Amino acid sequence: MVLGEDCTLISHVVLEGRTTIGARNVFHPFCAVGIAPQDLKYQGEPTETVIGDDNTIRENVTISRGTAKGGGVTRVGSNCLIMAYAHIGHDSQVGSHVIMANAATLAGHVTIEDYATVGAFSPVHQFCTVGAHAYIGGGTIVTQDVLPFSLTSSRRENKAFGINKVGLARRGFSPERLERLQKAFRLLLAAKMNTTQAVAKMRELEGEDVALLVGFIERSERGVIK
Repeated sequence: MVLGEDCTLISHVVLEGRTTIGARNVFHPFCAVGIAPQDLKYQGEPTETVIGDDNTIRENVTISRGTAKGGGVTRVGSNCLIMAYAHIGHDSQVGSHVIMANAATLAGHVTIEDYATVGAFSPVHQFCTVGAHAYIGGGTIVTQDVLPFSLTSSRRENKAFGINKVGLARRGFSPERLERLQKAFRLLLAAKMNTTQAVAKMRELEGEDVALLVGFIERSERGVIK
C-alpha cells in the first residue's frame, strides 16, 4: 500500500490490496478502494489498483483491483470526481478529469477517456470505451462504445397518465376536488391543444388545486412531462 502526501481519509475508509495512491486525494466515509474483484475466476492473485492525484472519492464508492487475465491493474487518473455509490469494476481504466455521477457503474474492463462524464445510474457494459469529452445522460444503459465529444442519452419516454387519484383520495381530497383536477388534466393531456392553449382553458375552471397546477406549469423552466 502506497498513500501519497496530503490525502484525506475522512472516516470508515477501506484501502486494501496492492494499491498505489497519489497526492491530495480525498476519501469520504465508507468508500472501499482496491478491494478484491467481483470475478469468480479471481483466486487472490497479486493484482493492483493505481490512483492518481487530486481525486474526490465520495461515500460508498467501490473500486475493485484488477485480475490476472484482465491486465492486472485497475487505474483512475487525476482530478476525477467519483460521486456516491459509483462502482469502478476490475481492470477498468479511468482517465483524468472524469466525472462519475451517483451510482454510475463500470463493469470490468471498461475504459473511460479524459474529461468524460458518466451520468447518474448509468451502467457501462464490460469492454466498452467512453470517448474523451463525452457526456452520458443519467439513466442511460451503455452497451457499445460512446463517441468522443458526444452527448449520448437514452430516449426519454416519460408520460403523465392523469391524476394520482388513489393517493389524493387517501389524503382527504373530496370527489369534487378530484373531478376538477381530472377535468384540468383531460385538457392538458387528452385534448388536441398545445400546453399554452390547454392552460388558457384550465384557467376557466374553479378551485385552488387547478390554480396551483396552472401556476406550476407557468413557472416551469424545463417544460412539463405530458
